[in-house]
Amino acid sequence: MTDEAGRDQEAVSKFVESFAAQLVEAGMQRMPARIFAALLSSDEGAMTSAELGEQLRISPAAVSGGVRYLAQQHMVSREREPGSRRERYRVHSNQWYEALTNREAVIKRWEGALGEGVGSLGADTPAGRRMAETLAFFEFVDDEIAAMMERWRVHREELFGGSAS
Repeated sequence: MTDEAGRDQEAVSKFVESFAAQLVEAGMQRMPARIFAALLSSDEGAMTSAELGEQLRISPAAVSGGVRYLAQQHMVSREREPGSRRERYRVHSNQWYEALTNREAVIKRWEGALGEGVGSLGADTPAGRRMAETLAFFEFVDDEIAAMMERWRVHREELFGGSAS
């Protein structure tokens, strides 16, 4: 059976489940991974709760919980259909950028906590040195992510122009 774009629906479904399995293996919860993969593979990059439920054969409650998780991770956004109370859930072309960039706040909190840990444990103790090395790692990662994201913006512009969906 094919969809309106002529794609084999079974092949699309297999891709969604396969990519979701990869996301689960990387640490994402199963239902959000399936929802994200379904949204990512849709031409519009957006679906309603009913459409997600039908495609993935899951309950409205499962869709709601999965979307909530994805929204908290900045991987999808909610939007209202004009003139309707229905919400559509959208994945954007820059979702990876947004998700990674929003980790900066988490890394900054970790850096603060680790700095306090070094002070509490004593920089000259084995635990304090280990804590200081962990802090230095996160400071390095934070700097590298910022530089990498700037390189990505330039590279994306070269590949895809200014269009964002």
